[in-house]
Amino acid sequence: MIVSRRWLEALLDRSLDARDVAERLTLHAAAVDAVVPLHQDLSDVLIARVLEVKKHPDADRLSLCLVDHGGGGGPVEVVCGAPNVQAGKTYPFAPVGAVLPGGLKLERKKIRGVESNGMLCSAKDLGLGADHTGILELDTAAPPGARFIDAMGIGDYQIVIDVPANRPDLLCHKGVARELGAYFGAPVKLPQIPGAKPLSVSPPVRQSARGVVDGVEVRLEDPEGAPRYMIAVLRGVRVGPSPAWLADRLTAVGQRPINNVVDATNYILLELNQPLHAFDLAKLRGPAVVVRRARPGEKIVTLDGATRTLTPEMTAICDAEHPTIVAGVMGSAESEVSAGTKDLVLECAYFQPTRIRRTRRALELSSESSYRFERGIDMLGMPDALRRAIELITAVAGGAVRAPALDLWPEPQPERTIFLRPERVSHLLGVAVERPEVERLLTAVGFFVAPKDGRLAVQVPGWRPDVTREVDLIEEVARLKGYDAFPDELRAYRPGTVPDAPDERARARVREQLVRAGLLEARTLPLGPPDGPDAVPILNPMSAEEAYLRRRLLPGLVRRIEYNWANRNRDIRLFEVGTVFRKGAGAGRGAPEEWTSVAGVLTGARRPPHWSEGAKLPDMDIWDLKYHFELAVAVADPSCDVRPATGGAVGWEAVQRGGGEVVGWASPLEADAPVWAAPLFGFEVRLDAGERDLVAYRPLPLQPAVERDLALVLPPGVSAAQVSDVLRRTVGPLLERLEVFDEYRGPAIPAGHRGVAWHCSFRDPERTLRERDVDALLAQGLAALEGELGVRRRES
Repeated sequence: MIVSRRWLEALLDRSLDARDVAERLTLHAAAVDAVVPLHQDLSDVLIARVLEVKKHPDADRLSLCLVDHGGGGGPVEVVCGAPNVQAGKTYPFAPVGAVLPGGLKLERKKIRGVESNGMLCSAKDLGLGADHTGILELDTAAPPGARFIDAMGIGDYQIVIDVPANRPDLLCHKGVARELGAYFGAPVKLPQIPGAKPLSVSPPVRQSARGVVDGVEVRLEDPEGAPRYMIAVLRGVRVGPSPAWLADRLTAVGQRPINNVVDATNYILLELNQPLHAFDLAKLRGPAVVVRRARPGEKIVTLDGATRTLTPEMTAICDAEHPTIVAGVMGSAESEVSAGTKDLVLECAYFQPTRIRRTRRALELSSESSYRFERGIDMLGMPDALRRAIELITAVAGGAVRAPALDLWPEPQPERTIFLRPERVSHLLGVAVERPEVERLLTAVGFFVAPKDGRLAVQVPGWRPDVTREVDLIEEVARLKGYDAFPDELRAYRPGTVPDAPDERARARVREQLVRAGLLEARTLPLGPPDGPDAVPILNPMSAEEAYLRRRLLPGLVRRIEYNWANRNRDIRLFEVGTVFRKGAGAGRGAPEEWTSVAGVLTGARRPPHWSEGAKLPDMDIWDLKYHFELAVAVADPSCDVRPATGGAVGWEAVQRGGGEVVGWASPLEADAPVWAAPLFGFEVRLDAGERDLVAYRPLPLQPAVERDLALVLPPGVSAAQVSDVLRRTVGPLLERLEVFDEYRGPAIPAGHRGVAWHCSFRDPERTLRERDVDALLAQGLAALEGELGVRRRES
């Protein structure tokens, strides 16, 4: 929403600083995206009065003008080539040293032997038009020396506001002025319309579904789509260019002036947030205005020249035969106001917001009106907006209203009342807010507040459809008081007794462990290209590259790796905890299945570099991948074992104990890598949100441990994990720790076999173990290994 600083000043009757306005709105109402100065490149131009005009002594088409520009040195002589300059008239004047639009800096110089001390300016010189044949004559009472932009009212600022969807009241100048008025303590009053005469119009005639106004029949056949509909008829208007003040108002906010009638309706739209539409009465068949649902296949040519097909889900404004307006969106060229229009039908309506939103999307047609209707306008303020529009149109285009306006309102709605408990305000905001302050803050922005039974009965104005509950009023109090007025320290509070969801606790555990291991968390889009036959397609994808829900996290992380490579980053460790999807099982395929997974990618140096290390750091390899994979599996699903990948693949799998289901894997990855990139590795495992066993306290041992190294020869196909399982089972709980510390292949080892060495720790918590006790335990374990796996002790 673009608002004009000068327009706000007219509503508040006080001067405003654009930067201060932007700051206040951002703090209390809505964020301001930009403050754009208008015509500030004319700040050097002054108001000047020509005292005398005479012929140039050496040029027939030039004249010498004595110009009073309000300077301390008195009038100056200026050489001018325009034929329309006259003594006694007022013109814009650029003195010596002034900089004009385009960067032209004026200097004192001689023209045909006569020194010229500045320049009288044309509209083209000032960037205000294309006319350069004559000097721009001014109609102003400003004294010589006054700044041109101040005297003519063209110096302004555009304030660009990012209006949230729940604040339609900020889509007009009055709504923005109301917020500023609450801060400055200034009332908001609509400015006087130049040239307006006292308006003696009777109040609108209230009917339910049909009526006649000045010979025009009006029928409301779709009260659901148009809960309230008002019509007025103006006769004898003269359509033409808008007066300068009206055109300047619209131009200041980026609107293009069209004619005085259309500009008047746009002015009301931007001033009061009430969209209006003016029909040419002579072009209405009947004459009649019928508000109904469109018929199947009905067509209309909108103002943009396109032919559009309507559906019964849309509301249409019709004459006696066919549609003339797509309700709330755009009118047709057939009934628009033209230079020959004499009589007007002026529409002021409230259309159902969701109906307008669906219509706009179906027709792919948006307008200033639809933008407001689909957010909700002030249904209760329509009579005032219609009266203001009639006053403005009669002031700029003439005409008269011969009959009261018609107001079709089948189900009148009173202002909504919400009860507010003052103690609840203090409780929710955490600071004491006295009742008088609550009343003052709410009243300042248009709420009517009255005490009732120890509470405050608050009437919500029609322009605030977002306020429906007590908590909304409390939010208003906080907003108007200023969020910066609340303390930012953490105060005493009562901790909740409801635990976090198991899935969230599991995610937190994984994040803590992987961040501790040096990985950085990434968040990738859950959309991408298809990744297998059971990928879930999106019904309305934004692009072909993002047309499916992800089946795995790794492809998105690999794209992040490639992005980092493209930016010359070589050492990368990323992980993600997120949801993955696949098509549901069964013939109907139903809703897609989804679960939470943990994935990580590793490439580059094994550790961060240090200045003291001159040699190149080693890159991560397959064993670094195994370490991080085991780390992730241990925290994501402790019920799994990490085993070598089957089928000859390089890598590992996470296999659930008992069921044998594979829920994770780790391996080298392929990617679009530059030549200087290190190998890329990745892992992914399903996250188990089940509860974890509590860590039990175990006191430090009092008895010493017995340490032994055990070298074994493993036949082909026997893994170290199988050996560990047999030893732990047969030796029992006295085997406290069992770790592999070496692997050997070579002489003294049979072909296909390998030598693996374990470090064993034995401890009895009740007594000190003797050597013969440990020998007996080892003999028991070795016998089991040879009998079950064919593993024997290495002798040399």
